[in-house]
Amino acid sequence: MTAMAETISGKRELWRNEPLARHTSWRVGGPADLYFRPQSIESLQRFLAELPPGTPLTWIGLGSNLLVRDGGIRGAVIATSALPKAFEAGDDGRVRASAALACATLAKRSARAGLGPAAFFAGIPGSIGGALAMNAGAFGGETWDRVEAVTTIDVSGRIQQRPRADFTISYRSVQGPAAEWFIGACFVFDVLGSSESGRIRALLRERADKQPLGLPSAGSVFRNPEQAHAGALIESAGLKGLAVGGAVVAEKHANFIINTGRATAADIESLITEVRRRVEAATGIALEPEIRILGEAAP
Repeated sequence: MTAMAETISGKRELWRNEPLARHTSWRVGGPADLYFRPQSIESLQRFLAELPPGTPLTWIGLGSNLLVRDGGIRGAVIATSALPKAFEAGDDGRVRASAALACATLAKRSARAGLGPAAFFAGIPGSIGGALAMNAGAFGGETWDRVEAVTTIDVSGRIQQRPRADFTISYRSVQGPAAEWFIGACFVFDVLGSSESGRIRALLRERADKQPLGLPSAGSVFRNPEQAHAGALIESAGLKGLAVGGAVVAEKHANFIINTGRATAADIESLITEVRRRVEAATGIALEPEIRILGEAAP
């Protein structure tokens, strides 16, 4: 395992007991037993092939949409953020993108190629891999709306091409072959003949106006229930500004929880629980988290 700490380029890839607060947008989270940040697919394959059988695996991208508990994560955490950020647009409207590519970058490059609709990707604060895993969406669009096929890697390091038909897709949910993770996708967009750049700028302005950007958060905390918006339900229950420790429901958008700088993961999780309790008491609607909550509580 020690030999995997460097790549051919000499950059370090493997850390032990690495605090995940350094790698999540909420800036909280205990240590990972092993934290692996590969620089290449080949390095990722080698790591998976040499990992002891049965080692628990957790995959993260840019660390958004994720709450890691204060006790950290056992086993290995694989961070895809340093993998090559590939983007290839064809004349037929097909775009091939790697999992490490930021969703906003996919939107902008597709726009420059005259392809779309892809502008909604600019509103997803994460990478393509994470967006594929949860069918992330923004501004009325969802990731899998335009997916034709994906590239996956399994626990042994084997790479496969899988059609969309191998997956069951629903709102913020993707079910597919077990023990495989996304490393790329092929999207099929329309050839627009014009650029969506103007729409992207407008959507980003709208996002900045409505969301507390620049503050430690994980994006939207709760899924929108049918025929309702989670943020509106939280606001109607009078919960803007509600705090537990250093975690607070954002005044700007009630479906965001902010780390004021001193929050623990336990603070955030307790606030999530309290918001759910109060919204259900006030409206009869049980909110479901959109974020992933991982790891162990602090001892």
